[in-house]
Amino acid sequence: MRHVSLLGLFLILSGTAVAQYSVGGMVRTETGNGIPRASVQVLNSNQATSTDDQGNFRLEHLSAGTHMIRVSAVGYAAENHTISVHGDATLDIQLAGVETRLDEVVATAQKMESDPHDIPASLSVVGARQIEQQYIWNVMDVTAVVPNLNIANPGDNRNVASIRGITTTSYNQAVATYVDGVNQFGLDTYIPYLQDVERIEVLRGPQGTLYGRNAMGGVINIITKQPTNRTSGLAEINVGNYGQQRYLLGIRTPIVKDRLFFGASGMYNGLNGFFTNDFDGSHYDKQHTGFGNYYLKYLVSNQWAMTLNFKHVSNRNRGAFALIPGMDDALGNPFHLSQNARTEMVDETRNVSLSVNHFGDALNFSSQTAYQSNYRFYRDPIDGDFSRLDAVSIVNDYGKDWNHVKVFTQEFKLASAPSSNAPLHWTAGTFLFHQDAPTKQGTYFGADAEMMGEGTPTHATSILTNAAINQGIAVFGQLGYQFNNGWEFQVGLRYDYENAQLDARGEFQPDGGDIMVVQPDTAASADFHAFTPRVSVKYAFDEAHHIYGSYTRGFRAGGISQLSSNPEEASLRPFDPEFSNNIEVGSKNLFIDRRLQLDVTAFYSRVNNAQVPTLILPDAITVTENTGRMQSLGAEAEVAARVVRNLTLWGSAAFTRAEYTDFNTAGADGGNVQLKGNRPVYTPEWTGFLGAQYVIPLQVDNKQQLQLGVYGKFIGQQYFVVDNTIGQEAYSLLNANISYTWKGYELSLWGQNLADKRYVDYAYNVGFAAVHLGRPATFGVTARKRFGF
Repeated sequence: MRHVSLLGLFLILSGTAVAQYSVGGMVRTETGNGIPRASVQVLNSNQATSTDDQGNFRLEHLSAGTHMIRVSAVGYAAENHTISVHGDATLDIQLAGVETRLDEVVATAQKMESDPHDIPASLSVVGARQIEQQYIWNVMDVTAVVPNLNIANPGDNRNVASIRGITTTSYNQAVATYVDGVNQFGLDTYIPYLQDVERIEVLRGPQGTLYGRNAMGGVINIITKQPTNRTSGLAEINVGNYGQQRYLLGIRTPIVKDRLFFGASGMYNGLNGFFTNDFDGSHYDKQHTGFGNYYLKYLVSNQWAMTLNFKHVSNRNRGAFALIPGMDDALGNPFHLSQNARTEMVDETRNVSLSVNHFGDALNFSSQTAYQSNYRFYRDPIDGDFSRLDAVSIVNDYGKDWNHVKVFTQEFKLASAPSSNAPLHWTAGTFLFHQDAPTKQGTYFGADAEMMGEGTPTHATSILTNAAINQGIAVFGQLGYQFNNGWEFQVGLRYDYENAQLDARGEFQPDGGDIMVVQPDTAASADFHAFTPRVSVKYAFDEAHHIYGSYTRGFRAGGISQLSSNPEEASLRPFDPEFSNNIEVGSKNLFIDRRLQLDVTAFYSRVNNAQVPTLILPDAITVTENTGRMQSLGAEAEVAARVVRNLTLWGSAAFTRAEYTDFNTAGADGGNVQLKGNRPVYTPEWTGFLGAQYVIPLQVDNKQQLQLGVYGKFIGQQYFVVDNTIGQEAYSLLNANISYTWKGYELSLWGQNLADKRYVDYAYNVGFAAVHLGRPATFGVTARKRFGF
């Protein structure tokens, strides 16, 4: 008897002989001239080429069926063309100038390349041009550019992200971030820096079916530029006030044409810091960062591709917690703090991944294998009381065996080939992960520690060690059916299983004394299960106007939390997963031959088993508990327009009304306090964005031009603690730039927060408000050179 393995069956099915054809043609301007070096790419395939000097191109080995071809060229609006292939064909493609038409974009929101206009979900795409023009250097810079998105951090670049009131408030993120297909698994292994980016996609609302755990608020999907047959690159120098220096260098080139490709980019960012430490008169938050991204892509055949990617980040920060005690001091004497303990954060992140993709005539297959690691420590103790007192210091430099997080992830996915003309399309796959997170932290109580309260020890160190292992597996599937009358239905389901393990130990050491074990090794384990379904329906009136509605269930993983920072009282306690039920309706519209785009959305979410973290002092340990229920409702609108020649306009407005409908938490006296009606943290009541860019051609061929850009962000009132006692009123930020471009060279003057608005973007409650200020007015100059041949 012959036995056929599952892999063998897949290879047989995907390799079934199908007729293949050649598609050629010409890419022209609107006046009929050929466009040289235009990129012509068949989405969801290995097929790509460039036009010759006359604008001609040819694509070989296309299977019969429907394909989407993306055509782009410098100075022209990118377009997506859907073609039906039933034999050799010739195409005549005309591109409009970028000054008269909006770019058509691509998104991978459904784990395949498609036009976001066709996706029945609330989705924003920030393209490479916008990223450069608006000086988006960190993921947090997308705040308010995308409606209902707010991102902040206390200075250490562990970003807290919030979408529609669903907020990352612990190491279990509520908004998942993917970079080049790799899940940035936790805040430790997370890479927030941006360089050589093709686009940023932000999906709002739960995306658990395809993206899994901790995508309850949404997904931020970052795609960097990939190497192709065309050699291209970028060199950039940025210099600004506060000692700002940022240098970029990138290249993408074929090593063997149509077969082997290499890409590399590097970034250095240095800053003297915004804050002054009045304790010794020094720059407090001086920092410098190096970031490298390297690709090696091999096309095994017309249908198989392998891509090896390595990313590394080295960050040094001499003031990772630039926190000022009290709102009055923060706003009355901004960017001045007084901390007696000075330290430097050493942060090393590595991310290596291997993706294998097969683009078949009937089936597509992909494998994404990734390993991530982060080693973060502080050379000297951190000032735990954020003052000049010798009260509390945090120590975590215990060698590489501790505070060194390692994560392994693996995803396998099968899907029907998009080129198939069948009305039924589907995706199925599995995801596995293993996380090892050993942490060790000491809290030193100095001579002034008794000022914190009676019974606080002095000249002693409390040491807590935690060895955490999390692992899990998920299976998922999504099925869609497209009718001829404009209706499309999708249904999806995901099952997640996770196991969390935590071993803890507590020690106490007086100055000069022996270590005493006050909490012997204590272990806990917990298992979690979750089903997350999704159902959506879309109706297309025509290619330009769609409406849709969806129901999704969101899921944030559970875990194990230490109940108390006092080793004599500490115990380990699991907290349950958080779930949400979400309804969304929306409309996507294109007008005036894609010169005007308008998307509107309304949503309602209800969260059960809400995970609320509490910062336990003085050890700065976060304890998470399930405390109640929350609801969030609101609406969003996005518009982009290029209705006047050389003028581009962007705008968005979003409103979120989020509040706890049941919220019991411990009060200062040990009793319960009901905080029903309070708003979740880091959730602005509204966000808005207005941007305008005007290009003044200085030559007929547009190789020499002047560009003016003005961008305004609007962020509504928000709170930083769950009792809503520390917050920030609504504020606005104004950014602008002016650029001169000539034959690939560009010189720009730029400014951010030009009105020098003082505002708080992050805060803790540590017995008082420990406040972090948003960036002051910054300005600088950029010199950039693009090359390609």
